[in-house]
Amino acid sequence: MRRRSLALTLLAALLPAAAGAFPDRPITLVTGYAPGGSTDIAARILADRMPSYLGPEARMLVDNRPGAAGVIATEWLKRQPADGYTIMVTETGASAAAPAAMIGGTRYDPVTDFTHIGIVSTPPGVLVVTESLPGRTPAEVLETLRRAAPDQLTYASSGVGGVLHLRAEMLAQAFGTRYVHVPYRSGAQMVQSIMTGESQFGIAALASATPLMRDGKIRGIAMVGDRRFPLYPDIPTLGELGVPGFDNGGYFLLIAPAGLPLRVAETLNRALQQTLMEPIVRDRMLTAGHEPPEGPNDLAAARAFMMREYETYRKIVEQTGVRLQP
Repeated sequence: MRRRSLALTLLAALLPAAAGAFPDRPITLVTGYAPGGSTDIAARILADRMPSYLGPEARMLVDNRPGAAGVIATEWLKRQPADGYTIMVTETGASAAAPAAMIGGTRYDPVTDFTHIGIVSTPPGVLVVTESLPGRTPAEVLETLRRAAPDQLTYASSGVGGVLHLRAEMLAQAFGTRYVHVPYRSGAQMVQSIMTGESQFGIAALASATPLMRDGKIRGIAMVGDRRFPLYPDIPTLGELGVPGFDNGGYFLLIAPAGLPLRVAETLNRALQQTLMEPIVRDRMLTAGHEPPEGPNDLAAARAFMMREYETYRKIVEQTGVRLQP
């Protein structure tokens, strides 16, 4: 009996140590896109700085799993152990636009199938065009898009079913025309195709478009969101140009499979918040076209944010009738 009591005492002493051991091996940080795009940029900034707030031996490795605008990677994440060692930077497309707009839906529920660890950024989208598209001013370029005959112009996206696909289809509906969709595997590939003229325009994530916009290789015409972006104060929003329905910008969230232990979720959330408060991280994010979140960013705030965004896109789909073919 005494031996059993001693064993239980030793076990009880060991449990707190084991409970405080996270992380004791590298964390895999998944993205649903190829390297170089906006999601990959955000993931690599986090992978570089977050481990310093998780312990001296902590490491974070980026795992790119491109396909179907992040949907394939999100389906894969759902099936992984909820232990904190496999987490994901998701974005508007895979977590709201695709579940709301894709015909047949997705094999996951973006609200109930995941733990929402925290908001990474809330950047705008940007309508970008190839240099050869007619029009000197934003208003003139929009008139070119508006007057295009059905299937006359091609637009690029970072994948079928994503938010960039949905937004371009919403623009076509607003202008009463139809464009040819050319999907790619990342935002980087998407904007490269616009630079070369393979595609003539697209609504890109600002982080993906910023390098080519900065170099004058593609033209930024209008922001998608409710305000102008600090680095590009001269680029108006689509709303300012008389195109309603594009007030929603984008977002990036850190998520994990549902059932993540609260202690682990809180540890990751604290590390994320501390990382995002670093001046050098904020500067890197803004320079890359990401906008760090403002306001509360704890677990409850992240979940509430996700629920609001998903409902917003459900309403957009209901109101516009735009549905995406997988």
